[in-house]
Amino acid sequence: MKKIIAQLFISLDGVVEAPDQWHFPYFNDEMGAAVDAALSPSDTLLLGRKTYDSFAGAWPEREAAGGEDAHFAKTLGDVRKIVVSNQQLDFTWRNSELLGGDLVQAVTALKNEAGDGPIGISGSVSVVRQLLQAGLLDELRLLVHPIPVRKGMRLFDEGEAPIPLTLISSETFRTGVLNLVYTRAESTGEGTYDDAKTQLPQPE
Repeated sequence: MKKIIAQLFISLDGVVEAPDQWHFPYFNDEMGAAVDAALSPSDTLLLGRKTYDSFAGAWPEREAAGGEDAHFAKTLGDVRKIVVSNQQLDFTWRNSELLGGDLVQAVTALKNEAGDGPIGISGSVSVVRQLLQAGLLDELRLLVHPIPVRKGMRLFDEGEAPIPLTLISSETFRTGVLNLVYTRAESTGEGTYDDAKTQLPQPE
């Protein structure tokens, strides 16, 4: 079964909206390597409509321009891109297709397709939320920036039940950005204040 790996730029106060307005001062070679490690192994990208429109409006031109980011732009162009939308779309970026119908059912079918490469997600917050809730997201990679943005959409909205996660790796970049990788946990476990008290330092 194919893995689904999502990566998001996120602020210290949980904002994921419009990272182009606050994250570039923190972009360095370490973050570039982390982004490449998350996306380059993928043989499929699963994107929300807004994220796809943003990518399709920038990366084909960057590939054609032949600048420093042309290689990464070509990688994005060559990979299979599946766009989550309830509307019919006219695609101009190569290797793009529509994912219609029920998201959970369609993504479950994608996970069962042949192939070793993971399915990557960049941005696409609404898609990430739904896949987390459905237990279909295998890794959530958060690049936590040391800045409270103080306005904009947060990654986690209000819901009926918590979504427990397990931290499987962490790294601190020179800029202070934290590269945190989570997987879904079975449960939060059980505990009370009385349990916590036993872990407090005791007077000698």
